[in-house]
Amino acid sequence: GPLAVEASPTAVTAIEDLVVEVHRAPNCGCCIGWEAYMIDEGFTVDSWEDPGLTEFKATSGVPMDAMSCHTAIVDGYVVEGHVPVGAILDLLEQRPDIDGIALPGMPQGSPGMPGEQLAPFEILAFDDGVTSVFGDYLVE
Repeated sequence: GPLAVEASPTAVTAIEDLVVEVHRAPNCGCCIGWEAYMIDEGFTVDSWEDPGLTEFKATSGVPMDAMSCHTAIVDGYVVEGHVPVGAILDLLEQRPDIDGIALPGMPQGSPGMPGEQLAPFEILAFDDGVTSVFGDYLVE
């Protein structure tokens, strides 16, 4: 019979084909800064002000201790906060069975935030409300 050919599980969708859906608070300048960073990295960004942002975070599985100012959906994963692109690319390449990744708070020097990065950012993975360390990342 005909042979079925399966896509490689490590195949990464081309960045320019991915739409980053950003939900943010009204008039948040640092969120707009992160969106500009993602566009500079080659992603397409679809952004909107979300008056129900807190509820969106909760229904997207973002734990309280991982929350930041904006929440994005990237190829089915939740990306919370000012996450550097290196972590997002690793997420899309590794495709772990998790809800998403986060950089809690709004740390100085993270993409979209002013200041200098003083140390690698600890990016958290989260799944079913439980966080773990995804990895440490510098902003390139």
